[in-house]
Amino acid sequence: MPRPIVVFDLDGTLIDTAPDLLDSLNHCLGFAGLERAAPDELRRFVGMGGRVMIERAFAAQKRTLTTARLDELQAVFLDHYSGNIPGGSRPYPGVLAALDRLEAAGYAAAVCTNKYERLSTALIGALDLAPRFSAVCGADTFAFRKPDPRHLTETIRVAGGDPARAIMVGDSRTDIDTAKAAGIPVVAVDFGYTDRPVREFAPSRVISHFDELTLEMTQELMAALAR
Repeated sequence: MPRPIVVFDLDGTLIDTAPDLLDSLNHCLGFAGLERAAPDELRRFVGMGGRVMIERAFAAQKRTLTTARLDELQAVFLDHYSGNIPGGSRPYPGVLAALDRLEAAGYAAAVCTNKYERLSTALIGALDLAPRFSAVCGADTFAFRKPDPRHLTETIRVAGGDPARAIMVGDSRTDIDTAKAAGIPVVAVDFGYTDRPVREFAPSRVISHFDELTLEMTQELMAALAR
């Protein structure tokens, strides 16, 4: 029988990447001759990858983008971001202990993110987290991405897991909608990158620290899934 599995979003869930995302976004906006984004604006822009983040930042300044210009700016963003990994990005408090706790109890762990796979694996590797995950699946790993539920279910498959013995942990409506569409319980962290409180999207549970991601919680959620 496959091991039970916990699938995590990356940015805003496992790792606080805000300083580096904002730095690369502002590098991109400066290149385009726009005003820099303030730190408190980042929550409105993230969640669907760098390309959408650029589009949202332009829209906030009431500027339009052609596809060709967006392609150019996305390349500028990715070049800056990839050249500065891991920068100031760090795991959130309690992440390492939670992963230890899950592993000791026989759980597998995986990452399902709308960040590109190569950037995700580079970041996870730079932070010495790679051995902890059975799979890291990004926006370009498959022909679909969150909120398409197949992004989550295929991540579970690649990791050797079973969707019937899985939960997801994320920080945004995208993560919550993805898990719900896949029929998988979802735990939302309330400290991530979202412009609305995650409780509004009715996740299975909400936590404020990874110490709250207990074995009892995961077992309860999976037991409910089995009924």
